[in-house]
Amino acid sequence: MTKVNVRNILIHIICMYSMLHIENVSTSCQSHQQGKIKELPLLGAEVLQVHAPPFVTKESVSSETHGHTPAFSRVQRRRSFIKKKKERAGIANGETAKGSDGGGGTTTEDISVPKDLDLIALPQLCFPGGLQIASEQREDSYHYLVFTDVFGNRTHAVVVQYYRPIQDVGHQNGHLSSSKSSRLYTAYGICVISKYPYYNALRDCLIISVVGGLCCSSVLSQVFNLRPLQIGLPSREDKDRPAVDLDLHLPFLCFRPRQLLQIITSLLIEQRVVLLSCDWARLTLLAESLMLFIHPLVWQHPFVPILSRQMLDFLMAPTAYLMGCHLHHYEEVAAETDDLILVNIDDGTVSSSWSDGIDLPDVPLAAAECFITRVEGLQVHYDLEVCHLGDSTEVNARRAQRKQWQSKLNTHIQNITLELIVNIFREVHDHLNYEHRVFNSEEFLRSREPADQPFYKKVLDTHIFHSFLRDRLTRKMDAFTRMELSTRTEAYRLRSMTESPRRPTMQELARKYTSPESRLSKRLGASLPNLGESGGSLVGPLRQTSFKNIQVDSGRFRWTSPQRPVRFFKLPEFPPPLAYHYVQNYYQEMITLLGKAISGAASGDSSLLARYHYLRGFVNTVAGKRLDALEDFQNLYKTDTDIFPGELVNALVDSLQEGEQALADRRPEIKHLISRVKRDHERERARHVDEGVKRFQLPKKHMQLEDFVRHVQESGIVKDQGTIHRLFEALTVGKEKQVDPETFRVFYTFWKETEAEAQEVALPASALEHLEANECVFKLSSSVKTSHGVGKIAMTQRRLFLLTEGRPGYMEVTKFRDIEDVKISSAPFLLLRIPSLKIKTTLRKETFEVNLKSEVDLWHLMVKEMWAGRKMADNHKDPQYMQQALTNALLMDAVVGCLQSQKAIFAATKLAHFDRMKLEVPLMVPKSTSETLKHKINPSLGLTSPQAVDVLLYTPGQLGVSSDSEGDGNPKLWCALSDGKVVVFDAASWSMQQNQVQVGTSRVNCMLGVDRQQVWIGSQDSVIYIISTRSMSCNKQLTDHRSEVTGLHQKEDNGLNPKVAYSCSAEGAVIVWDVSTLQVRKQFQVSCDRLQSVQLCNGTLWCCKYTYKHKNRVHLVLEKIKCHSKMCIFVTTQCHRCLKEQLWTACIDVGELCVWHLREPTKPFQRIQLPDCAGVTCLIKVKNQIWVGGRGWSSGKSRGKIYVVDAQRHTVEKELVAHTDCVQALCSAEDRYVLSGAAREDGKIAIWKVE
Repeated sequence: MTKVNVRNILIHIICMYSMLHIENVSTSCQSHQQGKIKELPLLGAEVLQVHAPPFVTKESVSSETHGHTPAFSRVQRRRSFIKKKKERAGIANGETAKGSDGGGGTTTEDISVPKDLDLIALPQLCFPGGLQIASEQREDSYHYLVFTDVFGNRTHAVVVQYYRPIQDVGHQNGHLSSSKSSRLYTAYGICVISKYPYYNALRDCLIISVVGGLCCSSVLSQVFNLRPLQIGLPSREDKDRPAVDLDLHLPFLCFRPRQLLQIITSLLIEQRVVLLSCDWARLTLLAESLMLFIHPLVWQHPFVPILSRQMLDFLMAPTAYLMGCHLHHYEEVAAETDDLILVNIDDGTVSSSWSDGIDLPDVPLAAAECFITRVEGLQVHYDLEVCHLGDSTEVNARRAQRKQWQSKLNTHIQNITLELIVNIFREVHDHLNYEHRVFNSEEFLRSREPADQPFYKKVLDTHIFHSFLRDRLTRKMDAFTRMELSTRTEAYRLRSMTESPRRPTMQELARKYTSPESRLSKRLGASLPNLGESGGSLVGPLRQTSFKNIQVDSGRFRWTSPQRPVRFFKLPEFPPPLAYHYVQNYYQEMITLLGKAISGAASGDSSLLARYHYLRGFVNTVAGKRLDALEDFQNLYKTDTDIFPGELVNALVDSLQEGEQALADRRPEIKHLISRVKRDHERERARHVDEGVKRFQLPKKHMQLEDFVRHVQESGIVKDQGTIHRLFEALTVGKEKQVDPETFRVFYTFWKETEAEAQEVALPASALEHLEANECVFKLSSSVKTSHGVGKIAMTQRRLFLLTEGRPGYMEVTKFRDIEDVKISSAPFLLLRIPSLKIKTTLRKETFEVNLKSEVDLWHLMVKEMWAGRKMADNHKDPQYMQQALTNALLMDAVVGCLQSQKAIFAATKLAHFDRMKLEVPLMVPKSTSETLKHKINPSLGLTSPQAVDVLLYTPGQLGVSSDSEGDGNPKLWCALSDGKVVVFDAASWSMQQNQVQVGTSRVNCMLGVDRQQVWIGSQDSVIYIISTRSMSCNKQLTDHRSEVTGLHQKEDNGLNPKVAYSCSAEGAVIVWDVSTLQVRKQFQVSCDRLQSVQLCNGTLWCCKYTYKHKNRVHLVLEKIKCHSKMCIFVTTQCHRCLKEQLWTACIDVGELCVWHLREPTKPFQRIQLPDCAGVTCLIKVKNQIWVGGRGWSSGKSRGKIYVVDAQRHTVEKELVAHTDCVQALCSAEDRYVLSGAAREDGKIAIWKVE
């Protein structure tokens, strides 16, 4: 046999098989030639050679050198693995193994083989149809393998089978002889095994290895030469997606779209699926494509794309699986095994083993039709795509052209299949309770279309969906989340800004009886053309939102992800032989080349720099330079944390020797990395202790207040703790303070029945014309007599109206803001007096009266609560009041329906929160506040209690953002809440754009917009997190500070000098950063007990700090630091703001402002007293005004207050009161608006108009 020289390094394993026992050949050949047998028998296969990384083994301990791994030498021993297995069996039976010297001893492994690789069973998969001698030369064939361990980790392989002639086929005089006329051929195989699914690249390597000698470079390379081919290894698009190195359009060539949907359905509901084909290669390629089609859902069961004939009994497994076998086993498999989904790849059919048809639930109609429409627009034929182009004469140019086309097509297909998954599971997050990790499956099922419910009933009980839920509950920012967020309609975003209970809007009711095409956009968001869902703006007309991720294709909208440029790094040729010094020289050459690439890369291309550091870190690792590897991985924090190899770094840290540990302690950046990695590792282990997902269940025992709060939150009825406390009081009126299970069950059932009834409300067209698109009917009375005829009273979140009977008609009773008075009266009816409700409005002289009979008390409470909520919402410019009032009114309805007793109305009064509040505090706000306040938004929406607004930041929009850019060009408002949560609002409509961006787990102290493309966030955990304003992802970190980051400031750009930013930390460190390279330009220390903030003014950096001069007394000082001088001036203050030649300062416990001359800051030349102010927490400059936030008194109560001070006259112009807690943050929106954020008791953001 001609030995093929196969070399590779790192994670590739090269296995070569000699598939013939030569001693058994002659007998079989003679019988075949004599016609005694028609076919040659199948022969056994064994492993001939194994080449496993690092392809060199230890030579001697004495060869170790400092900072390097021990020396290695090449081992090339050919020994039968089957023989070794028999020897082991003999030893196990008590036989003695002899060494080569004839003495006794233990058997040792000659070749290094990974422990999890079964070399005895592997030949069966390399020759799944069996090994057979052929009478003629056959073409080389390739197929693909996937190995899955017990933990679900997969290893991938490519196998080539090629035939070579057998020279010795007969006997003559007791010796083997050769005959050309009767030449036979035997199969050989080479199997390349990789951790990554580089199917095409590995196949190309095997093509060259069969044609001639194989000499390839490292798997770490992006491009390597395998003469005459140039082979590239594709990179992953993101850390959650696997690398794609196969043709994803192959399934679309084999199956029609509806059949593909059937196959995907069988995977989603975890059926036993068997792929069948006459071509072994198709089995793995189709199976791997299907795994990518259901991404980010992950198949949780056995995955064996190729079964040899000896492995067919695997199909008897009782669990779900995806397996594949040869097509000639079709009848056998179908007859012997029930409940199988049989996928015939060659014929393009899907059938079942138990019936002629296939009994699978249909994919939800809207998602299925969208998928089919997308697939029909695919161009999957390469020749049609390039028929207008000339053909290159250079093989690598043609390959590159084809690869580029395939890459674009793969991306398009992945977007289509991802859109399918998003459309199927888009509304899952609406039924999740993140605090208690509960999924309300019953509620989710109830909200599905009746025709779609069979599909969801099966999917919800699968392991694959359970894993998907775990990722949603951890708010994982993966491809699913990014597409779901980017395809939300503006109407949906606006609706998500309220906490009102779910009811169908007028627009949804209007669609209910329209064509299916019109109904699709209800669930698909922005993925289909009818996006004209107009939602009322909260402040004013909506600015046109960005559709840069939505492209028009033949009249249809298509979501596309931006194409990222592909960069290649060519590795040097690897010279033979594989001796130790050659390997080390190769590593060193690679490190040198990567160092040059890092030096030559553009400073702003952080993504490319990250890949270079990543590659060099791996090379340093295998070269034994652990500290250099850690330094490279440390640089990933500044370039791209998404590719940080946490497991490898943990292993490196654990493997450090004492000498290396001592050297690491002398290098602060590595020492900090080691401590951080260990801390993060422990935190990650603790986080995985309890990540289960619970399904909502009704309580089975009596509940005290704490348990009651948890069950109500899990049910999805309401999350706000204050509201739940009032509900608890209502349900426990007149009895022990606990709720029994039966009461809760009746209350919950009544609530859900009311929701279901709202789904069936049929309004006449005349009513739909008068109502706004986002209005919902929340309450509908029985048929009653009114002063305008007989009909039903309907209540929406904005108005009351009458649906007249007889001739269906619409008559508006009143909008809640127009109500002047509501009272209970009685109307004469024969000899009786019927209880009635009288509603007087400002728009009509006559009073509207309705005979509600026994419902009058409930309607009276509900209308008064809605009226009070509307008034407070209008006066305080806060729509949340109206949403809360609506929730209170519906809870009253459910309480009365639940209790069904005389005390029910009294119990419902416990929920009349705003009606009672208007009697306790005045509804009107001061005139100056009312005129200046524009709107309020709630960043704690969806949380169980209000969160303090710690920091606010406004970033302006970006005009002319290209269509292939990520994100959009709208301005954004960034709001930092507790524990590292950052909520992002679209400042064009004040709708919530990003529910939550997590930056660590500690409090955020400061934020800074840098270069309009980044937001820097300083945290208490000493890290500066960097978020891209386009992708909304945090993949960079600055870790040079050693204590909490307290201040950030950017120097104004003059276009001449490099852009720089300043940061300070509590222990007094000030760092000057180069914005483009994220490198430290300068660092110095300020002597203090705590450094609070920094600000640059006229070339002077002012630092605000604490000093402890006396026991238990804190003094605040400002330190003036010039760039080239050590002069310091101290004054007692905390907050400061530079204004031309003035410095404005304030104290947290004093209600005054101090104004200083910058040229002579010995004492303030002006002190401004702030009326009724107890302390200042923040101040900003807006135009010629200073806006000051703090706390003070209003109407005898402690409130958050804002003072607007004229910067020239030094007088207080306005005193604004709109927060019930201290104002903690202020920011300006292009000097047109000022935004203020309050502490935890209030937790809201107010938007103020600047005059």
